[in-house]
Amino acid sequence: MEEELKCPVCGALFREPIILPCSHNVCLPCARTIAVQTPDSEQHLPPPLLLPRGPDSDPAASGGAGASGGAVGGAAAGGGDHADKLSLHSETDSGYGSYTPSLKSPNGVRVLPTVPAPPGSSAAAARGAACSSLAACSSSSITCPQCHRSASLDHRGLRGFQRNRLLEAIVQRFQQGRGAAPGASAAAAVAVCQLCDRTPPEPAAALCEQCDVLYCAACQLKCHPSRGPFAKHRLVQPPPPPAPPEPAPIAPSAGSGCKSPGGAGGGAARKFPTCPEHDLENYSMYCASCRSPVCYVCLEDGRHAQHEVKPLGAAWKQQKAQLSQALNGVSDKAKEAKEFLVQLKNILQQIQENGLDYEACLVAQCDALVEALTRQKAKLLTKVTKEREHKLKMVWDQINHCTLKLRQSTGLMEYCLEVIKENDPSGFLQISDALIKRVQVSQEQWVKGALEPKVSAEFDLTLDSEPLLQAIHQLDFLQMKLPPAPLLQLEKCCTRNNSVTLAWRTPPFTPSPADGYVLELDDGDGGQFREVYVGKETLCTIDGLHFNSTYNARVKAFNSSGVGPYSKTVVLQTSDVAWFTFDPNSGHRDIILSNDNQTATCSSYDDRVVLGTAAFSKGVHYWELHVDRYDNHPDPAFGVARASVAKDMMLGKDDKAWAMYVDNNRSWFMHCNSHTNRSEGGVCKGATVGVLLDLNKHTLTFFINGQQQGPTAFSHVDGVFMPALSLNRNVQVTLHTGLEVPTTLGRPKLTGN
Repeated sequence: MEEELKCPVCGALFREPIILPCSHNVCLPCARTIAVQTPDSEQHLPPPLLLPRGPDSDPAASGGAGASGGAVGGAAAGGGDHADKLSLHSETDSGYGSYTPSLKSPNGVRVLPTVPAPPGSSAAAARGAACSSLAACSSSSITCPQCHRSASLDHRGLRGFQRNRLLEAIVQRFQQGRGAAPGASAAAAVAVCQLCDRTPPEPAAALCEQCDVLYCAACQLKCHPSRGPFAKHRLVQPPPPPAPPEPAPIAPSAGSGCKSPGGAGGGAARKFPTCPEHDLENYSMYCASCRSPVCYVCLEDGRHAQHEVKPLGAAWKQQKAQLSQALNGVSDKAKEAKEFLVQLKNILQQIQENGLDYEACLVAQCDALVEALTRQKAKLLTKVTKEREHKLKMVWDQINHCTLKLRQSTGLMEYCLEVIKENDPSGFLQISDALIKRVQVSQEQWVKGALEPKVSAEFDLTLDSEPLLQAIHQLDFLQMKLPPAPLLQLEKCCTRNNSVTLAWRTPPFTPSPADGYVLELDDGDGGQFREVYVGKETLCTIDGLHFNSTYNARVKAFNSSGVGPYSKTVVLQTSDVAWFTFDPNSGHRDIILSNDNQTATCSSYDDRVVLGTAAFSKGVHYWELHVDRYDNHPDPAFGVARASVAKDMMLGKDDKAWAMYVDNNRSWFMHCNSHTNRSEGGVCKGATVGVLLDLNKHTLTFFINGQQQGPTAFSHVDGVFMPALSLNRNVQVTLHTGLEVPTTLGRPKLTGN
């Protein structure tokens, strides 16, 4: 986390950090060194636009220049027609834009020359004069040392940027945890001036609440006069020096940081920040449009009337929740990265061991070939060594890259956890948006494939020692091996109705390519595997399986060297119930289908047959057909049939169908044109015919409006059957499938009822 607490300019821990409009932080003393005055060639606005326009243009009216998106204070929230023009380097109304840094300064940031001290004055007075000159200059700007975006300064200068009290408290707690002094003046008996360069510094005579700086009498007159931009600042008596903090262990839980309002971890409670425009008012609300905390007086002024305003505590908790949620993703990636590093180190050991094994084997074989193989032996050893060094280099590069990412992510996590511990809502909201974006960017860095090794630990080198001496100079490693076991892609394997789809791929770093694959499936009852596909594709769908059955599938690869090992076995469960429609390809040409092939009628006065899209060979299945239209007392037939049934006659007239045909008064069962079991009761418009095919008991039963029609229609039914229907133009029916086998169907009616 220490890297998160260091200033990008000086490289030391933050001192009096301020928040730039781009959400980055910089020490206040460092900010004085990188702030610049715009050269005349860059001042492209006419002089009137560079001057304050009255009370409405006061930058303080925006409620702060932190993460609210405006670098010039009220330029973004104050509203005027020239709000964007007040930002000298602005490309939009954001208050800052892209900036080309100077090549003459370190880190690509232009440095403000030191203001020479007047004769007889101290260096501290010179620094105060520099700060005053920045505050008074309306054409000054500061360039972020990290993103190189430039922001203009208003009449308050660097004091127009908000102090990052949250970061300051975390730095103090970090220093206490390391046993370092929390501040240069922590051990002082009295509060001293922060601008004196004397040893020791003069006692402080005043504290500016806006600048948050202690001044002695001399430095106050030189660096903080009561005129100009400082006229509105409030000077108070300096506070008593803080008592030295008692050493206490840092609790790991987030709740331990809530014991004091400041959350400084054992020190004195920090003062809650007040509104810069209304000195005695604490922040109580949060303007989501301006992204800035405000007090209730700011709300009464009307500047935020059309803005979305939330209670400060609610906004604070919401942003904390978002940050915590984003941290969960980074935490998971960090855990994966640690495991990945262990994997890479194991690969290093395996590469070393395998390399040594291959070298030993190679030396033994080459020595057996005596002097004739000596020259070739050196070449082959070089190949192995190069391969090993290449693999080692690839793995080390990946380890270093992953370690760097992990260190950055871990530091960001620790810093964010410390931020979450804080109880300063306004301070948290100042940096929460930027932290959330950083955490999201950190999570996106762990792209898919980043935690997979780039090389394999295996050395796919095989030496053939059988060739004759005349072939010694052509001796080389054999690259072709048996293909490895394919990897099943479980996320792409699925079942639909009585079909299963399987997908697989070749493992990474496979030097021996596969010429094809063999897919095997069992019979759904745990029986023997059988080949269902042989080819080069890595995706296969098998249709016509049993419903409500569990299948085991596996795949293997083959090439010219032979057949490789099997993959892991995947278990697939077909649908419990059958979902199907009428098959437009199997029906007679006079059949008319509609409603997504669920409704059927006919254009002919003769009976025509249409089949369903499902086929059954085991299990219990039930479906229903609803009579939508019934004119002139036709005889529709319902039942099952083979795929080769005749389509131009009533269902049941040949030996390929088992059916019940019915009119408006009675019904018959028919197979091989044999009519049996006449039963009273027919169909009409609105009637429902149910078909129950029980292939476990090998029976076929029919129902009309929930009552069994006659006895069991057919017994000893065995084989593969498809739902079937025959009808003419006087009938229209709709198919309903995916139904559970009902347990409340009525028994057959007694004769005469």
